[in-house]
Amino acid sequence: MGSRGLLGVLAGVLLLMGCHRPASMSIAESGKTRLVYWTAPNPDELALARELVAEWMAANPDVEVVVQPIPAGQSSEEVLLAAVAAGTTPDLCSNIWPGIVEDFVEAGALVPLDQFPDFDSLLDARIPETVRASFRSRDGHFYQLPWKTNPVMMFYNVQLLREAGLEQPPRTYGEYLEAARRIVADTDGDGLLDRWMGYRDIRPIWWQRYFDYYAFYIAASGGRTLFDRQGNLAIDTMASNRVFAFFARLYAMGAFPKAVWTSGGSRFIQEQLATDFTGPWHLIWLEKNAPPDLTYDVAPIPVPDDHEGPVYTYGDYKNIVIFSTTQHPEVAWRLARFLVSRKADRRLLERTRQIPVRRGLLDDPYFAPVFERYPILRHFAAQAAYTRSVDSVPDLKEILDALAQEFEAAAVYGVRSPAEATRRALRRIQMILDWNA
Repeated sequence: MGSRGLLGVLAGVLLLMGCHRPASMSIAESGKTRLVYWTAPNPDELALARELVAEWMAANPDVEVVVQPIPAGQSSEEVLLAAVAAGTTPDLCSNIWPGIVEDFVEAGALVPLDQFPDFDSLLDARIPETVRASFRSRDGHFYQLPWKTNPVMMFYNVQLLREAGLEQPPRTYGEYLEAARRIVADTDGDGLLDRWMGYRDIRPIWWQRYFDYYAFYIAASGGRTLFDRQGNLAIDTMASNRVFAFFARLYAMGAFPKAVWTSGGSRFIQEQLATDFTGPWHLIWLEKNAPPDLTYDVAPIPVPDDHEGPVYTYGDYKNIVIFSTTQHPEVAWRLARFLVSRKADRRLLERTRQIPVRRGLLDDPYFAPVFERYPILRHFAAQAAYTRSVDSVPDLKEILDALAQEFEAAAVYGVRSPAEATRRALRRIQMILDWNA
């Protein structure tokens, strides 16, 4: 967000962190260099981080690393913004949403990683030149190290589709709508629908739109995001209109319920939902909770009927940054390099079912045993080459909020036409950009 917007958010969320400072980032009492590393709070990633750090410290006995989950708050982004304002940021963090990076850059909160001599070679090993621009900040520097991507795809119930006469998952909007007409039902005869084609959280929360509007917009537009490479607003209005219209039809026909559930996943394993749009992290939950007789698979999200070429989607990237409060940037960089090593990437696949950002992942024999054990992961690894992140622009949270408001009005409740919803979103986004310019 612009400087005025950023300062307002920082002031508003400072109380989340209070004035407590993380463990010392300088020299520990033992004489070792001490780093503080924040990771995502979910148990699988936290356990992985502790395991990897323990190995790295064994090879670097002069360094002590304190691994901590990001402190609790409404969102990780707000907690991190609060830490920036309070000067309590860790040395490095591996749960960075790219959409917040530009705000950190404007606040002077990050170390430019391209100052390290081996950064370019490391980046080349992870991403192709064609997608470099999406990780480069507006000042020309790189402040984030690509770590993992979680492509949003369509989980589907194989048996439900077969019972509806479908041997293949729906590929297009038309096929998906036809499948919905066959599958949606009142199975117990009480006069209420209790089996649906899918579910999305209808609350107008900006990050919920990753899994419907934004992912489907990227697919419908052939891989475009909201801004061009120069940072100018460049929404594909036809693609936006199509996405709004597609979801409006689903809600109007009752294929998606207008309800707020704690999780669509539980309804999916109860066979009340034929599809679920989410990422590979959901595999661990399914492995732990799905009944043995539930047969499911994964496919790309549906696209307009006239779509040609590969299907793109939202990648839900999380990257690694080093905060400018660190007293040991070179040591922090050494740790960051280890966190994206081949060994660490394989552990990420095995322990969390999440996809490391690494070129040639499916062709590398080193990773083959993981894909043999978890074959569905192949779908996500293949899709990773056709993902898009969010744009490296300020104000992105507010921009996505504008789209969330229009999704609720046009898609869920049908009180605005798709074209009107796109126009209103564009107008509000431009106002946000102008206000914080």
